[in-house]
Amino acid sequence: MSSNLAEDENVMMCCAACGVAEVDDTKLKKCNGCYLVKYCGVKCQRNHRPQHKRECKKRAAELRDEILFKQPESSHLGDCPICCLPLPIDNDKFIMMSCCCKKI
Repeated sequence: MSSNLAEDENVMMCCAACGVAEVDDTKLKKCNGCYLVKYCGVKCQRNHRPQHKRECKKRAAELRDEILFKQPESSHLGDCPICCLPLPIDNDKFIMMSCCCKKI
């Protein structure tokens, strides 16, 4: 994902609505929904919204799904041998398994 965003940043170096190029005195701001297109100002963003709305919502949903379904880091002690759910980090505080309430 990050390599695609880096490629998109290199490709889109002008305002999506009016075509003004990004130079030292003109800083373009990314769309807050999809982060794919850039605008020189709020006026251009509002004018371009009808054309961009559908693709923006689609990309924003992809980004949310990517974050939602990303595999968790190794922050647990393994999986319960009974229910296969991740065990909590602080295993000393529990007599029963918090995942399935079974005592092992």
